[in-house]
Amino acid sequence: MAEDFAKAVDDGLRLSKRLYFGKDRAVAPPRSFPTMDRMDHSFLPTAPMVYAVIHDPGIVDNPDIPSYQPHVHGRCDPPALIPLQMNAVELQADCYLDKAIIRITGSWRVHCVMGSRSCDCRIAIPMGEQGSVLGCEVDDPRKSYRTSLIALEDKSKNASEKPERVDGGFLTPNIFTLTIPQVDGGTTLSITMTWSQKLLFNSSGDLCLDVPFTFPHYVIPAGKKMSKKEKIVLNINVGSAVEVSCKTTSHPLKESMRKPGKLSFVYESEVLVWSKSNLSFSYSISSSQISGGILLQSPPVDDADQREMFCMYLYPGKDKGKVFRKKIVFVVDVSGSMQGKALDDVKNVLSTALSKLPPEDMFNIIAFNEDTRQFSESMEMATMDAVERALQWIKMNFVARGGTDILLPLTKATEMLNDGGNGDSVPIIFLVTDGAVHNERHICDVMQKNRTKKQSIHPRIYTFGIGTFCNHYFLRMLAMIGRGQYDAAYDLDLVEPQLQNLYKRAASTIFVNIAVDTFDDLDEVEVYPSSIPDLSSESPMTVSGRYRGKFPEVVKARGLLANLDNIVLDLNVQEAKDIPIDKLFAKDQIEQLTAEAWCSENKQLVEMVKKMSTKMGVLSEYTQMIIFQNVDKVIESIKVQQKKNAYEKMVAPKGDKMLLLPLFGVGFGNLEATSDNTPLGNGERKPEAAEIFAKAASNCCGKLCSFCCCPCCIEACSRMNNQCAILLTQLCTALTCFGCFDCCLEMCCDNRSAS
Repeated sequence: MAEDFAKAVDDGLRLSKRLYFGKDRAVAPPRSFPTMDRMDHSFLPTAPMVYAVIHDPGIVDNPDIPSYQPHVHGRCDPPALIPLQMNAVELQADCYLDKAIIRITGSWRVHCVMGSRSCDCRIAIPMGEQGSVLGCEVDDPRKSYRTSLIALEDKSKNASEKPERVDGGFLTPNIFTLTIPQVDGGTTLSITMTWSQKLLFNSSGDLCLDVPFTFPHYVIPAGKKMSKKEKIVLNINVGSAVEVSCKTTSHPLKESMRKPGKLSFVYESEVLVWSKSNLSFSYSISSSQISGGILLQSPPVDDADQREMFCMYLYPGKDKGKVFRKKIVFVVDVSGSMQGKALDDVKNVLSTALSKLPPEDMFNIIAFNEDTRQFSESMEMATMDAVERALQWIKMNFVARGGTDILLPLTKATEMLNDGGNGDSVPIIFLVTDGAVHNERHICDVMQKNRTKKQSIHPRIYTFGIGTFCNHYFLRMLAMIGRGQYDAAYDLDLVEPQLQNLYKRAASTIFVNIAVDTFDDLDEVEVYPSSIPDLSSESPMTVSGRYRGKFPEVVKARGLLANLDNIVLDLNVQEAKDIPIDKLFAKDQIEQLTAEAWCSENKQLVEMVKKMSTKMGVLSEYTQMIIFQNVDKVIESIKVQQKKNAYEKMVAPKGDKMLLLPLFGVGFGNLEATSDNTPLGNGERKPEAAEIFAKAASNCCGKLCSFCCCPCCIEACSRMNNQCAILLTQLCTALTCFGCFDCCLEMCCDNRSAS
């Protein structure tokens, strides 16, 4: 999908050559890249962008200065995407604890469609780490659009209304798109996009914000050189009254407010070109040791759950402390679907991890498909000789073939970690898979029973899912049971970096068996996740939940350090006056509740997820995004208590039109694709022979037309004599025949190989 999008943008830039901007050439119209450069250049958005969706190239023209170019016959299939020119942009980033809420407001003009015609406009929202879309609002002079979420059964109840379907979805895990239908040429759109994302934690112990804010040259308005307004507002709230210091910044931000635990910055300027780099900002908290706190917040009046809200956070500190020794078992899926880049990247990460293991650590490796192979019958010390033998074993045994069976390797890994005790080591199961299995709930039950055995430190389970065919909620549930962490890569290019980051967190544990006695003294408490995970030197730790009762002024959090000292931390309890706890942790709670609902098959938890998802505007497996179109511009009637909550559920007034976007959930695994060993990226439907032939013909004509749109080329053709015209016609016919012959040959060869 991402490649098709980039190709459509490339076609749109070619098509935009038809635009005439008058005699003033101070800013040239968008140019396409040369053929050789286009192979390496990506047209995927690196900042919020809006595109005109062009099916009919004949409507492409400057709405202010018609060029009166000859009509172009035919249609663009797939449609071309012409990037719209941007007139103003404002970014607001609010950083709380380890998360950020990003809000970008800008104006884009449909500069490429004649005033008497209209086209769809596609909005692209690139997000940072673990981004989650919270909403989008679009206003033009005649209509307004607002996104909202509805439960899936609500859609079925309204099936009689037959809402119009529009395109949208994720190009990549961090690029979201949606389509606004029928926008008139020359219209200026005012668009507000909101999303949440996670703050990164670097090796220096600094929290880092990275927001996609790199605009390409072709969104600069063509014509006279005029200044454009660019504004950035950055607010930081770390939750406690400690000193916060700025480390690095990509833009010339000016400090506007400084208080204990809070910082604010502003950048506002009239610019000739838009930002050429992402908004990158890092800051540190002046605490050398482990520190944290607990924040409390009352629920909104219209919240169905009137229990109080809380969150607990721990920072690892600048010194980071001693890291636990490890007894780690790598459990790696080597089934047939892992062939190619996926397995190669896993081998790279595993080889690097083994090479960096301290000699006092212990390890083992289990490779599994429908069978199980072990590097050693027992845990091995990470000596140079053992690591070298392990690397050779990986080369010989990490061969993708066969099916998938997860229970047996997990059971063997647990038995190995339990043998001989753990001493001062943290036992870790590190599971990597790309498939789903039929007995996943039974596996969760088995691992839960293993956890009840009396041990000082139970085996931690870290899980990593590759692609969309594995059951990510099963992997998340395993991590919750094992007090570990879960991560995933839905794109092949992300497998190695994401897996590397997960291993770093697993290998840098500094504080384990964290418990808070106050939770047992409350009248009622619900914690997400139910078992408090360990604290790593590579990232802060946060948990959230609901409760009834009263917190004391100071809460005791006890746990175990790497030197086996039992320590007690004093966590100050305070009201979260300026921190929206419900919005910050909505995504985490929804995903954890979805995993529990899947595992227990609890319908009440499903209903809880639906209510939370629709209220907070966070996508889930049980909700679907829709767009409300308001023709009369009665914007105030669309929002529900906007002053109280800018992200609350929106309701369509009577008479408004509802547009339906596709489902965005990842689902609960694909057993059929797993049994067929379908590799990541090969799940799309293969086109029929007629579709291949039609597309080849249309692409051939489209490519020829793309070189004939320029007025100078048309003028040159009009001066040809008859002999040249006949020769050119015969040449084009011959090229078309060669293209059709090549297409037929390809289909015939494919059919023979398939038979």
